[in-house]
Amino acid sequence: MSAELLLYDYWRSSAAYRVRIALNLKGLEYRQLSVHLVRGGGEQRQAAYSALNPQQLVPTLLHGELALTQSMSIIEYLDEVFPGIPLLPSDAHARAQCRTLAQLIACEIHPLNNLRVLQYLSGPLGVEDTPKAEWYQHWLHQGFAAFEALLVRYGHTRDYCLGMQPTLADCCLLPQVYNARRFDCDLTPYPLIRQVVQTSEQHPAFIRAYPDNQADANV
Repeated sequence: MSAELLLYDYWRSSAAYRVRIALNLKGLEYRQLSVHLVRGGGEQRQAAYSALNPQQLVPTLLHGELALTQSMSIIEYLDEVFPGIPLLPSDAHARAQCRTLAQLIACEIHPLNNLRVLQYLSGPLGVEDTPKAEWYQHWLHQGFAAFEALLVRYGHTRDYCLGMQPTLADCCLLPQVYNARRFDCDLTPYPLIRQVVQTSEQHPAFIRAYPDNQADANV
C-alpha cells in the first residue's frame, strides 16, 4: 500500500512514542501532526480530532482512508501491512513472550500513570504532588519488577528484550523508562531493563523517536 502514513502525535505521549519507534524501525516514511495534550485544555478534545479518535487520545494513524487508534493495534497493523522488517518474532512461543512484555507495559503500567489519570488525581480528587508521585512510582516499580523477572525467565542475554534485534517489547519499554526518569524513579533494581535501554538509546530509530527530538517538543 503506497498511501501516505500520517501520525497524529504528541512529543511526550509514551503511546505515540511507541509508534514513532516502530515506524522508524521499519524504515517507513510518515508525516506528523502535533496534537497538544495540555495547551488550551487539550487539543485532543477539539471536535475535528474527536471525530478521528473518539477516545480523544494520541496516537492516531491515518493510512489512506483508514484511521487507526491504540498504539498496540497500530504497531501490529504496520507489522502485517509492511512485513519487511518484523517487530514480532517468527516463532509462536517467542511472539507470545514479546506480547507479554509489551502488554505488561501498555496494559498494566501505562494506563494507571498516563496524563489523564494524573490530571484526575491532582484535579477533581485534589491529590497533592507528593502522594501523586508515590502513586506513579508504586505502579511503575510493581510493573518493572515483573518485567525484570520475565527477562530473567526468558533467558535474556542479548542486546534487546528478546535477542539481537528490537521488537514490539522494546518499542514499549523505552518510552516507559523515559517517563520513569521524569518522575525520578530509581531504576537501580532493574539491571536487565537498564541494559536493554542503554542499547536502544544508541539505535538511530530510537534516537529519532526520542521525545526531545520532536518538532513540537517544549512548544
